[in-house]
Amino acid sequence: MDLSRVRERDPVELAGDGSRAAGSDRLTGEEREAAVIAPIVARDGEDHVLFTKRADHLTDHPGQMSFPGGGREPVDDDLLATALREADEEIGLGPEEVDVVGRLDDIRTITDYVVRPFVARVADREYRPADEEVAEVAVLPVDGLTDLDNYESERRDHPHYGEIRLHFFHVDGYTVWGATANMLVQLLELTTDWELPPEPDHAVDADADLPG
Repeated sequence: MDLSRVRERDPVELAGDGSRAAGSDRLTGEEREAAVIAPIVARDGEDHVLFTKRADHLTDHPGQMSFPGGGREPVDDDLLATALREADEEIGLGPEEVDVVGRLDDIRTITDYVVRPFVARVADREYRPADEEVAEVAVLPVDGLTDLDNYESERRDHPHYGEIRLHFFHVDGYTVWGATANMLVQLLELTTDWELPPEPDHAVDADADLPG
């Protein structure tokens, strides 16, 4: 992965910390700030991306794949502090192990969060869940994530956002979708030769089943 384009770009800001966004793009009173780290691991000469699998008992996004992170707390000086604290709490990723290279665009979620994604290289070691919110840690190869045989997307109507496109990456028995997949699409387009197919694979009804 070539992370130079992440390092050099000026990402879209929707959250706080001096947001430059205007009008309806600003953080609303109903939305909370959150931050995540998209951790890049160099393993066996190849780049991998680290994900967590959320525990099934959680109210928000149970069982989904995500990046380490969570909601901003009063103790956090800024959103980077949020991402570092949450990653340490969730998988024991210490701040000293995180080499932040840049950011992706802020993103809204259906659970009324505005999330700021930081991209970082992290140490190649074994990571284990250190928090009851995390069921598993998965380190997935970039070669698998960029293989179009492992990717599909669908168009559906959303009750709040209208027509949306959902992305699904199926690698090593895991499926990355939802807001995390939206972040992953941008990460891969910036750092690899992968290009998002121009059209979804299929259209589905608004109430069609989603991955568990």
